[in-house]
Amino acid sequence: MPKHSRRRATPVLLAVLLALSAAGAIVLSAHLTGTHPRLAVRAGTADQANSVTQGASGAQTASGTQDTPTGQGASGTQTAPGTQDTSTRQAALAALGPSGIQVAGAALANATTGQVLWSTGLNTERPIGSIVKVMTALVVIQAGDLNQEITVPESVIAYLNSQSSNDPSTAGLVVGDQLTAQELLEALLLPSGCDAAYTLAEAYGPGIDAFIAKMNTEAQRLGLTDTHFANFDGMPWPSEYSTWSTPANLITLGREAMSYPVFSSIVSQASYSLPAGDGHNAYFWQNTNPLIGVYPGATGIKTGDTIAAGNCLLFEATQNGVTLIGATLGTPGDDVTVTGPVATTVLNWGFSQF
Repeated sequence: MPKHSRRRATPVLLAVLLALSAAGAIVLSAHLTGTHPRLAVRAGTADQANSVTQGASGAQTASGTQDTPTGQGASGTQTAPGTQDTSTRQAALAALGPSGIQVAGAALANATTGQVLWSTGLNTERPIGSIVKVMTALVVIQAGDLNQEITVPESVIAYLNSQSSNDPSTAGLVVGDQLTAQELLEALLLPSGCDAAYTLAEAYGPGIDAFIAKMNTEAQRLGLTDTHFANFDGMPWPSEYSTWSTPANLITLGREAMSYPVFSSIVSQASYSLPAGDGHNAYFWQNTNPLIGVYPGATGIKTGDTIAAGNCLLFEATQNGVTLIGATLGTPGDDVTVTGPVATTVLNWGFSQF
């Protein structure tokens, strides 16, 4: 090429090199902040082993969608000089995640915004045990008439007997006792009473099949596309894997349930005492959630465990004006109380990000 041709080409080459350099910086920043398209979470894939989305920098919501990363406008153009550096530091910190825990799937989110701060197996479907009862309660609360009196049916005995090999948790309800629907919600959510779940499902279906259909209809309304309910109490019937959900869907469900004061007031209690009255015996129910009364700021919400599900906990806590909600599924151990230290570790990590 003649010398004068090279001289005319120099500004063009410089412009190209500068453009490539800028593009490379944007790609590198996107990679570091977890917003690169190739890093998108897919259910059941290996990259879910430590799927992390963080605070304001490309934070993923519990529904699985991803917000515009900090430092970019809606069109992807760069804004606010210096914000990408902050986002990168936040991403690096969040990528560490809580350590020393055993879970099959888990997630932690900002309960106010739904932004997921950390997850593993975020969209992987798993059995969830008695966390199912959160949806049972939600269907009842939405139907209303919580002051109506419901008689504990005799058929509950046959149902519990059919599940005896699975050791169902009960509230010790006495057949023939008349309790209000709200009192039955206490029996459902605190001691995780399968007898209370059965009684409410029969009354609010009406009938078991109709009630389960309402549970799945509500799941569809909430956009819980990776959730299915085969029963009203989380027991392993028809099989261990007939009912399932994901950490992402459970966070959405938990946020919805906790938005109802009647629900949040029940699950925040350590116990509930119902004196004997006209038409019913006295009852005392303790909350199975190992965080309530132990972890500072714990406000709910529900335990679950079966052989296939392992030990599970859907939990929420508030500290210094920040409310976090999380789910841990499949923690090994002989008792659901093992979820307490796991959730404590996850929450401590989460609050340390603020």
